[in-house]
Amino acid sequence: MNSVALFGSRIVNKVPFFLVLSRKFCDYSGDGGKTDNGFSCIEETLTDIWESSNFDATMNGNGGLHDYQRTAEAQFSIRRVFLDNVKFDASRVLEILQNDGPGFDAKLVLSESGIRVSEILVREVLSGILRSVNYADKTKCAKLGYKFFVWSGQQENFRHTANSYHLIMKIFADCEEFKAMWRLVDEMIENGFPTTARTFNILICTCGEVGLARKVVERFIKSKLFNFRPFKNSYNAILHALLGIRQYKLIEWVYQQMSDEGYAPDILTYNIVMCAKYRLGKLDQFHRLLDEMGRSGFSPDFHTYNILLHVLGKGDKPLAALNLLNHMKEVGFDPSVLHFTTLMDGLSRAGNLDACKYFFDEMANKGCMPDVVCYTVMITSYIAAGELEKAQDLFDGMITKGQLPNVFTYNSMIRGFCMAGKFDEACTMMKEMESRGCNPNFLVYNTLVSNLRNAGKLAEAHEVIRHMVEKGKYIHLVSKFKRYNRC
Repeated sequence: MNSVALFGSRIVNKVPFFLVLSRKFCDYSGDGGKTDNGFSCIEETLTDIWESSNFDATMNGNGGLHDYQRTAEAQFSIRRVFLDNVKFDASRVLEILQNDGPGFDAKLVLSESGIRVSEILVREVLSGILRSVNYADKTKCAKLGYKFFVWSGQQENFRHTANSYHLIMKIFADCEEFKAMWRLVDEMIENGFPTTARTFNILICTCGEVGLARKVVERFIKSKLFNFRPFKNSYNAILHALLGIRQYKLIEWVYQQMSDEGYAPDILTYNIVMCAKYRLGKLDQFHRLLDEMGRSGFSPDFHTYNILLHVLGKGDKPLAALNLLNHMKEVGFDPSVLHFTTLMDGLSRAGNLDACKYFFDEMANKGCMPDVVCYTVMITSYIAAGELEKAQDLFDGMITKGQLPNVFTYNSMIRGFCMAGKFDEACTMMKEMESRGCNPNFLVYNTLVSNLRNAGKLAEAHEVIRHMVEKGKYIHLVSKFKRYNRC
């Protein structure tokens, strides 16, 4: 405790050699909590289309700039048509797959459909199946995904890429078909594809037990086929993935292996390991790493202060946090909405609502406009403190200012109405979010159903579940609602 108490004075009396911590690291939520799909690479098909455009020849022609602009517009139009066609074909494929069963050979129908297989089509189809896993039959999703994967791989002039393998592996992982997933890893390697940080991320997320996770880590550390880019080394790629699934003790072990192998930590390494030390409550080791980081000559980065603001907020140190924010300004780093949100989240968890409100107003005074995450943190703080009216005012205000609530904002408001016994308003709020295109997740349904049941409103609770089932959402999770029998 003394370590935390001294923390505020330490950060303003010495050069702040702190760690970089991205928003993704700090705002882990279970998808709220699901691992990020990560399929953000540029598709080779579109890249080829773009690169095949002879821009140099166009610029050197006699037509000049106007001809160049017309050519660029034409190229853009071609790309749009191509994408629209691919999406249309993907919807056809998904419809065909859905009809697969006795008396209907999906592979044969696909072969006779005339649909041209490309990398972007495979991505669209597999992504569509992946999105349906949460509320569809998991066994069927895995079966249809693999059937399409095999069929597309058999088509002339087409070869699966690492991205295709990662998509079908993620489908298997989400459908809990772990043996099939591992067989795909072996097949992927046999076909000449190196395992990457994305491969590791998918595999490690399926290993709940530390013992099994360690075996996966050891395999990747020793693998000579592990393409760990864009990270500096394989250890950073592994540490990054482990942080996302909160394997803090395993992070300590990997860091020790890294040190034993003679790899010097960089700013990202310190970032992750310090976060793990804090999460494990090892504040003395946290501070030692902070000092070591400074001695190693690492300069602070724009996002470096994020974890420290979280520590100070959760430790209920608003004055020290204010000093840190002022120090950031002095050294040329304007605090962003991320920094204020992280701080307010920590203060909220510490129960200091007054400090939350102060920093919420302070960020606006400094010209830093709150985003939906920031509003949600503040609304959740009011709900936790039983201040429903203030939460409602803030909720209405964010919409007026153009910030649309997300599923977590709505969940907080629904929980607040239920806590106040305003169940009609809670049900109306769920209908409102649907009308605004924000589909409730299972957390929202569970919040409303649980509170209705606890209040003895069983008929209303069953009506919410029935509505969820009729929409085809989370049917495989209906059993989690006790005492609900489907007709």
